[in-house]
Amino acid sequence: MPPVSFLLNVLWIVFGGFFMALGWIAASIIMAITLVGIPWARAGFNIALYSFLPFGHEAVPRDRYGRGDLGTGPFGAIGNVIWFLLAGWWLALGHLIAAVGFAVTIIGIPFAWAHLKLAGLALWPIGREIVPVYR
Repeated sequence: MPPVSFLLNVLWIVFGGFFMALGWIAASIIMAITLVGIPWARAGFNIALYSFLPFGHEAVPRDRYGRGDLGTGPFGAIGNVIWFLLAGWWLALGHLIAAVGFAVTIIGIPFAWAHLKLAGLALWPIGREIVPVYR
């Protein structure tokens, strides 16, 4: 991991990223317990991982690398629509509000950008994978 990404990730964790990721983990565990929510639990764990270390990583479609599965096809699209209606829009709204709060200061702009990336992922998470940018 490049030094700048490492420093930004440490600052991210200190200024709230750790608690955000813990929230995603808790929500994912609750979804997994219901059994019906297992596809969303997997997506929630991916977002939790991304919430711990958003700098130096990106969310990409799994089928981009030939890893097509149930979540990248029509069932994944249906799951994403259900996710969007039940949870995605308000989670994205929360990330957008946090992004505006961080963007007020120049120092907070990288954190605002990370919240915007998380907001986009919160809208349509099924069928995505978190990969390092510095491959």
